[in-house]
Amino acid sequence: MIQRILRWGPWAATGWAALLIAIIAVCDWRIEFDATLGFLYMFPLVLLGTVLGWWQIILAALFCTFLSHWLDPFSFDMQVPRDILIFLTLATTGLLSRGVSKGYRRVEKEVVARRSAEEQLEFLIESSPAAVLTMTADGEILLANPAAHRLFAATAGSLPGRRITRYIPALGSVPSIDETDKIFRTEMQTRGQRESGEVFLADVFFSTYSTAAGPRLAALLVDASEHLREREEASLQQLLAGSRIMVAAVSHEVRNVCGAIGVMHENLARHGVLAGNKDFEALGSLVETLSKIASLELKQSARSAEPSRVDLREVLTDLRIVLEPYCEESEIELRLAVPDELPLVQADRHSLLQVLLNLTKNSQRAMEPVSRKLIDISVTTRPDGVSVRITDSGPGIPVGQKLFQPLQKGAETTGLGLYLSRAFMRSFRGDLRHDPAHPGCSFVLELAAAPEREEPASSETEDAAHKTLTA
Repeated sequence: MIQRILRWGPWAATGWAALLIAIIAVCDWRIEFDATLGFLYMFPLVLLGTVLGWWQIILAALFCTFLSHWLDPFSFDMQVPRDILIFLTLATTGLLSRGVSKGYRRVEKEVVARRSAEEQLEFLIESSPAAVLTMTADGEILLANPAAHRLFAATAGSLPGRRITRYIPALGSVPSIDETDKIFRTEMQTRGQRESGEVFLADVFFSTYSTAAGPRLAALLVDASEHLREREEASLQQLLAGSRIMVAAVSHEVRNVCGAIGVMHENLARHGVLAGNKDFEALGSLVETLSKIASLELKQSARSAEPSRVDLREVLTDLRIVLEPYCEESEIELRLAVPDELPLVQADRHSLLQVLLNLTKNSQRAMEPVSRKLIDISVTTRPDGVSVRITDSGPGIPVGQKLFQPLQKGAETTGLGLYLSRAFMRSFRGDLRHDPAHPGCSFVLELAAAPEREEPASSETEDAAHKTLTA
């Protein structure tokens, strides 16, 4: 009944209170006995306290006190004290009703909000594509959403009560709050096992917390096996692409050597000194065969994957994500200026990112002895494509040093970085060049704009790769 009254609107509560006041006033007027009926006005004041403000309740108490005084036909010596007592009683009742009703409504709103939040959280957990688990300190699973059952290939509702070490052994070694004062809120990548015994790579985000029932562990798991496969396949493609370029370079040198040996073989054969010598004839056959093999390898290596349409802004964003931690650690200022509008470029996304990383890593090593360290990356558009300039504040490249040549003397490692970088750029119809006129060390990447429509493969890619090897 009280809950129903508290849910009444202002007009309903005021109307019922006015009706009760009228009924009490009529009874006080018509019924004659040696007592006052003023205390009965507490009931309408209770109703008014659920909808009125404090000053309105005071006015209603004064009005009811006036009615009690005016309609009472008897006269008492203590009339004024009695009226004061009636007023204080009615006002206190109304104000108390107002406080109780406000507290009840506030609690009711909190309960409704909490119930709504619980429903939303339950819906989020149940519909989440990521596995959500809660466990006790000893690893017993308390709650598992449908995604967790799918991840572990378990039947619906079978995970609660089982041990998490059966599926994710690493979570069984996480110390609880009772064992250590440290609260864990972190992530890890570990191996998991499904119900069938199949092993997968899992990204685990977990945290420890305490409840009245004891310490708990909450975890969110995502199957990262597909990302691992994609990453390894991309690495393999990069390795194969670099290997093809190296094989092509070696084949080119082998062809040159075979050509020189072939000329010497022809000269000796022309003089007739070794005519009829079986070993001499076998040597000529071997040289010819080796030359053919080198030509075949060169032809196969020159055929790389056809470049695709790439958003350069996204590639530069990935580059920034990778570089920023290293730049902060080395106290290098990283500047990146990219126009708001950029056309799609013709490139291989992973190869282009590798070229950018190679150039910036070279800049990082070159700036170790200098005090002011800056890497500036600026992008400008051209009518036929986009140019990316990478400049550092290092000492620059000495005059006369040969660039873009593998295995050259004086290189810190193998000297293949710039050679492969330019080969990658030319493989998707771009170019990489050094700008000696610019202060510091500056390299410019020239990227061709992607065509509006996909074009069929042509011999231009093979020609570009061949130019890379012969340059």
